[in-house]
Amino acid sequence: MDNKNILYGIIGLLAGIILAWVFASTAVNNQNAGMMSMMGMTATNGMMGNLNMMDDHHDDDQNMSGVMEDMMSGLENKTGDEFDRAFIDEMTVHHEGAIDMANEALRNAKHQEIKSMANDIISAQSKEIIQMKEWREQWYK
Repeated sequence: MDNKNILYGIIGLLAGIILAWVFASTAVNNQNAGMMSMMGMTATNGMMGNLNMMDDHHDDDQNMSGVMEDMMSGLENKTGDEFDRAFIDEMTVHHEGAIDMANEALRNAKHQEIKSMANDIISAQSKEIIQMKEWREQWYK
C-alpha cells in the first residue's frame, strides 16, 4: 500500500469521526433525543458520556452510515438559498471539528506524516471557514 492510499484512508477516518462529532454536538445542543439515542448517548451523559459507537468497533460502519444519512437528510428537499445556507452552516461546523482534531494530532501523533497532514488541514480548512463565513455574511444578513 502506498502513502497516497494511507493518506486517503486517514482522511476518510478523520472525516467520519468529525461527522460523528458534528451530529453528536447538534443532538446535545438541540436535545434531540432520537439522534442521541442513535449515537448511543443519553441526554444526561452528554458528549463525553457513553459513546457506544466509539466502544463497539463492529458497529462503526453501521453508525457512520446512519450519521451520513442524517447529515444528507438535513440537505434533502432544499434548493437555492436554503440549501446553500444549510451547506455553509454544516460545513463550517465540520471544518471546525477537523481543525480541533488536527490540533490534537499535532499534540499527540507519533508519525510526522500525520502532523504534516494536520498542519495542511488547519491551513486549508481555516481558509475555507473564513470564505464560508464571508459568504454567509454577504448572502444571508
